[in-house]
Amino acid sequence: MQFSKWHGLGNDFVIVNGFKETVSDFKQAAIEICDRHFGIGADGLVFVLPSDSADFKMRIFNSDGSEAEMCGNVTRCVARYVYENGLTNKTKILLETLAGLIKPEIVFADNGSINSVRVDMGCPRLKRSEIPMTGIADEQVIHQPVVIEGTTFYGTAVSMGNPHFVMFVEDLDALDLPYYGPKIETLPIFPRKTNVEFVQVLANDELRMRVWERGAGITLACGTGACATLTAAVLNDKTGRQAVVHLDGGDLFIEWDEDGHIYMSGPGEEVFRGSYLLNV
Repeated sequence: MQFSKWHGLGNDFVIVNGFKETVSDFKQAAIEICDRHFGIGADGLVFVLPSDSADFKMRIFNSDGSEAEMCGNVTRCVARYVYENGLTNKTKILLETLAGLIKPEIVFADNGSINSVRVDMGCPRLKRSEIPMTGIADEQVIHQPVVIEGTTFYGTAVSMGNPHFVMFVEDLDALDLPYYGPKIETLPIFPRKTNVEFVQVLANDELRMRVWERGAGITLACGTGACATLTAAVLNDKTGRQAVVHLDGGDLFIEWDEDGHIYMSGPGEEVFRGSYLLNV
């Protein structure tokens, strides 16, 4: 099976051209390929496929084999992948995902090289039923307390097509993310689990965020998480509607436009390509 390895700020993926390659068991393929000791090693396995409603369909499988509705870092990588590999000559691309249609745009520098990818992530979804989260279906969850082993965090629930629970802390370095992340991910109030973001406010237009990703654990970056983070910051009156979000792997620029859409700008980089002897 031919593949290409990409990353968005260290959040890494194996991308496969589904027009040419076939896999019988996506879940087992993801578990095998993403293993960092016995496989290629990645946070997720991504298939680029034909679509009846968009330019391409994107299916994303986490390292544990679960399928993700959406991923911002993957979107930027896939946009460059299809453009640079001649699958399209469009610079504004429409991708079908389980979270709906996503619109990445390739942005060029003055010298003609690709500078970044800007993605229209759509409107954040805030109702409990949209996260999903237990409780009153039409209610928004803003600054809600959750108690973990005697420690209280206050979280805001946001869906960017996938669930996020964003909590603001005073000192991000003092937080034990490997301890609290999985406990919050699997709280019964989240029937499909949740991505977990802890955030420190640095300025009105600057945030620092660390993430425990549902199905993957700690990753260096999460694009949808950065979008959810800015949304939560605005809803809690902590920042304006534009901010740089500092992640462990680098920076993303996030805008919550007046049209209600969230826009994310950042890199997507190819690392290497090759052939993998898949066992499933």
